[in-house]
Amino acid sequence: MGMYILTGAAGFIASRVAALLLAEGHRVYGVDNMSDAYDVRLKEWRLGNLRREPNFTFVQRDISDRAAVDAFFGELGDAKIDAVINLAARAGVRQSVENPWVYYDANTTGTLNLLEHCRTRGIPKFVLASTSSLYGAENEMPFSETADTNRPLSPYAASKKAAETLAYTYHYLYGTDVTVLRFFTVYGPAGRPDMSLFRFVQFVSEGKPVPIYGDGQQSRDFTYVDDIARGVVAALRPVKYEIINLGSDAPVVLRDALSAVEEFVGRTAVVHHLPMHKSDVRATWANISKAEQLLGWRPQVDLREGVRRLVEWYVENRSWASTIETGV
Repeated sequence: MGMYILTGAAGFIASRVAALLLAEGHRVYGVDNMSDAYDVRLKEWRLGNLRREPNFTFVQRDISDRAAVDAFFGELGDAKIDAVINLAARAGVRQSVENPWVYYDANTTGTLNLLEHCRTRGIPKFVLASTSSLYGAENEMPFSETADTNRPLSPYAASKKAAETLAYTYHYLYGTDVTVLRFFTVYGPAGRPDMSLFRFVQFVSEGKPVPIYGDGQQSRDFTYVDDIARGVVAALRPVKYEIINLGSDAPVVLRDALSAVEEFVGRTAVVHHLPMHKSDVRATWANISKAEQLLGWRPQVDLREGVRRLVEWYVENRSWASTIETGV
């Protein structure tokens, strides 16, 4: 049985990672600050499922608060931790333009605070969530991990780049084994409400206008959350230091994704076009050959099946999911 610290445990991806680890018999210390960056009811719903597990312990802490992180690790005593899985983050490209400071606090300083405890406690493994947003307009597709990511288009992407480089520094100086995972447009049940597919399902279901930035022909490498969670668990194996894409390798045009939502909801969308945001990229597409080679990982759920599951979850939880603010 392994013992893991998992940050962002009430978050979209981390809650699924926790469920997988617990199903395998591991012990998980889930850390989350329960921020109100989006509707906390989603976080409470996810956390409620985990609290029923005897090997899950929830600790409310903010990883950007160094004193709070120090206190948490102190409370662990002599417990032998096998890995820190840092999925806590302030996410969102457009919002980061409005308030870059909170993104650096959560994504960069938070990562540093955790890496320092890996060093002092001798925790051998660190897994870091990063983002496909690091790939900018100049990178060739499909995006490969060797691409130049030194020109991030948003403070969110820049904060994740900084976290990646800090993780490398700790690997170089102290030998911490690090896997950096760049996620590509993750979606699924109980997902982030600022992401396009959650918004599409809510807006189409409730007969609200659906905002589309630009002409709707931009494409995204939508990746189902359970596939991503499997990739995170696979990334616990030793790799020294590696950056690995986790994506579907099957980009979908945004308007086509909306069509899938319309099909499963059973209603036609009323589309409202808005100008393309300067921080948005036109397309994302993951080269996942490295994930296949190093982790034995490939996605299993295609977009149609993933949208079907998302719509099914929404219907079951519509009484409150219909009132979630989407940030639009």
